Amino acid sequence: MAPLVKVFLKNPSFETKVCVTAQHREMLDQVLDFFEIVPDYDLNLMKPGQNLYGLTADIITGLQSVLEDFKPDYAYVHGDTTTTMGASIASFYSGAKVCHVEAGLRTFNKKAPFPEEINRTITGHIADYHFAPTQTSFDNLINESIKPENVLITGNTVIDALFESVSRVDDLKDDEIEHLKKEIDFSKRIVLVTGHRRENHGQGFINICAALKEIGESAENVQIIYPVHLNPKVQKPVYEILGNQENVKLIAPLAYPAFVWLMNKAELVITDSGGVQEEAPSLGKPVLVMRDTTERPEAVEAGTVILVGTDKDKIVKETLRLLNDTELYAKMSKLHNPYGDGKACEKIVEFIENLDNE
Repeated sequence: MAPLVKVFLKNPSFETKVCVTAQHREMLDQVLDFFEIVPDYDLNLMKPGQNLYGLTADIITGLQSVLEDFKPDYAYVHGDTTTTMGASIASFYSGAKVCHVEAGLRTFNKKAPFPEEINRTITGHIADYHFAPTQTSFDNLINESIKPENVLITGNTVIDALFESVSRVDDLKDDEIEHLKKEIDFSKRIVLVTGHRRENHGQGFINICAALKEIGESAENVQIIYPVHLNPKVQKPVYEILGNQENVKLIAPLAYPAFVWLMNKAELVITDSGGVQEEAPSLGKPVLVMRDTTERPEAVEAGTVILVGTDKDKIVKETLRLLNDTELYAKMSKLHNPYGDGKACEKIVEFIENLDNE
């Protein structure tokens, strides 16, 4: 949402205010700082041991005073977080028109990803206007009886953010990036790993870690870099299985600028994240997705990502294949990214501006 906020703030046709729930405080603050955005409203909802019941209730009730104070005509929400779903409900109650950025993504499995699939589906049926990143997302919405005139294919704003970030991070004076330069052996081929999905907790993460261990032991001249999510259900298996592996470096979670910098330096990415499936191919990095289903099938169809689930043997096989097959690697790294050209925010603002001019 950061690049969209900046485009709106530059447009005199709109009075724009930013509200954050701080569902993830640490992750939020470093992004706001990097993009130089100061929220007008900060609900500061994050609590130790928070659960979905309390978080959802706090978002809806917390937004009441914000919506009553600002009385927005339009409320923009993004993606599939609990904040997205709760803010959509609260905005609907207030009478604001709900605008959903990154709309129409579906796996058609309400338990994978959990709770994101239900969050975005509920939001999709509340929203008045839908900004779909791809034709597939557009088609999903039309199949759910959303009126075509209320849907616009834009590409994804995450690509807008990425392009702006890549242009800045190499020259950025950032302690985290400087630390990475000292800690990582860039004479080796870098494999970047991220993992956090709830549906992979338990045996899934045990399989993932076993696969990474085998890759680290069998692949020559490779260093696996894994910024480990803070969730104890992730940390426990990761550090137990990979803590003493020579070619696996476990590091603390990275702020957005450092993560973008490292992703750009990596040779390939192994992840269960959603956004990384779009970001990495934009930088020419092949992606292995540790999920059985994805709401981003366009990347699979385009050939920029390969689904490997949490199958240990498949993760190992496909990783080694990409590391050893130069022809396959070159093909994947040069394929067209289906998620846009970095102009999504301009298209979104122009769409709403034309509505107001009609």
